[in-house]
Amino acid sequence: MESTIKYINANKDKFLNELIELLKIPSVSADPAFKNDVLKTAEFIAEQLKKNGADNVEVCPTAGYPIVYGEKIIDENLPTVLVYGHYDVQPADPLELWDSPAFEPVIKKTEIHPEGAIFARGACDDKGQMYMHLKAFEAMMESNELPCNVKFMIEGEEEVGSENLGHFIKANKEKLAADVILVSDTGILANDVPSITTGLRGLSYVEVEVTGPNRDLHSGLYGGCVANPINILAEMIASLTDENNHITIPGFYDNVEELSAEERAEMAKAPFSEEDYKKALAIDAVHGEAGYSTPERGSIRPTLDVNGIWGGYTGEGAKTVIASKAFAKISMRLVPNQSPEEITEKFQKHFESIAPDSVKVLVKPHHGGEPAVTPIDSIGYQAASMAMETSFGIKPIPVRSGGSIPIVSMFEKVLGLKTVLMGFGLNSDAIHSPNEHYGLFNYYKGIETIPYFYKNFTELSK
Repeated sequence: MESTIKYINANKDKFLNELIELLKIPSVSADPAFKNDVLKTAEFIAEQLKKNGADNVEVCPTAGYPIVYGEKIIDENLPTVLVYGHYDVQPADPLELWDSPAFEPVIKKTEIHPEGAIFARGACDDKGQMYMHLKAFEAMMESNELPCNVKFMIEGEEEVGSENLGHFIKANKEKLAADVILVSDTGILANDVPSITTGLRGLSYVEVEVTGPNRDLHSGLYGGCVANPINILAEMIASLTDENNHITIPGFYDNVEELSAEERAEMAKAPFSEEDYKKALAIDAVHGEAGYSTPERGSIRPTLDVNGIWGGYTGEGAKTVIASKAFAKISMRLVPNQSPEEITEKFQKHFESIAPDSVKVLVKPHHGGEPAVTPIDSIGYQAASMAMETSFGIKPIPVRSGGSIPIVSMFEKVLGLKTVLMGFGLNSDAIHSPNEHYGLFNYYKGIETIPYFYKNFTELSK
């Protein structure tokens, strides 16, 4: 990879200027007003793939925004890496909270990024991280050091739910055949503490409705005689966890994956200050399932949280009523081996069973997502770990994320492939928020690290 690294170092200004041009295009998939800009961005990516040496480059139409595909097959007998990314971005609103216009990229030095960071919508999520892969590919092609086959699948609807990605994958399984999927849409703990995301939690999301009397009632005339749906709902929700913050739904933990002591020990190496955590959130104490640390509670354990609750009168002043109905939205984050469909069914059965006869309960399932995990002994993880150790000079820490990326489980279900989440962003990069940015260190470090992944994956696959 010596020639590849030399090419990268000699072309940093070029790589940065190209990214700036890409970030100027407001590819906001959520707003139809930006449709032409989203399509323009797809063409930009396709043109870069062609320039960089990819073959069979296509802007593949879908029922929504297109998916850009390209490939370089150098030898059918070599392993194939499928690179996924997205070129669409979140809306920039609220515009008045940006220090500089969201689609006029500027480079500024910060305390965390003394070498500079590029401020623009999509800088980190995901244009900057996606574009690293195109530039790493360019460097390997120019230096004639591409060690394996590579395919690119870059979509334009990730920020609006990837509605058409599943259809595309199912219709193109042969075209997308590979040995591993590589994604850079996550982050590292710090620039001096590299990490690799090895797990994502799944999701079960429901809305519940509790109905009592057929209309709102006077709380003086009927109070103490008729069940109050808000009181009942509060009691039912409170019963969903016990004194150890353990979820009480029967069978909820039946399939929960218990991590090995080895992996928990590796995860514990990640720097974490509980005092700083509490200070940042202005809380006096942490809260969660007994027997687990705060980082573990937020990543490798399932949870149940009320995301919204309402009913009755909530306006100014007083209105003494017993509401006819009460509502709540509840999300359950799931860990590997838990099925969102199964958990939703268990929740519904349990919630209906604990309702008193004085009310009626309706559970409305919303959306869900499968959990996903990349074993740390897999070839993909090992290749990424070795690559980061080479470029950072430090062995990365495996980290389970508390969030959910449903497409990762979809990749495994439809294509039968594990995904390596080798991202380079930081939690402080303000993705989805005003003043989103991406450190130049991180951008260049990603371009430098990716070729080592290809090299390591090829050698480990022999």
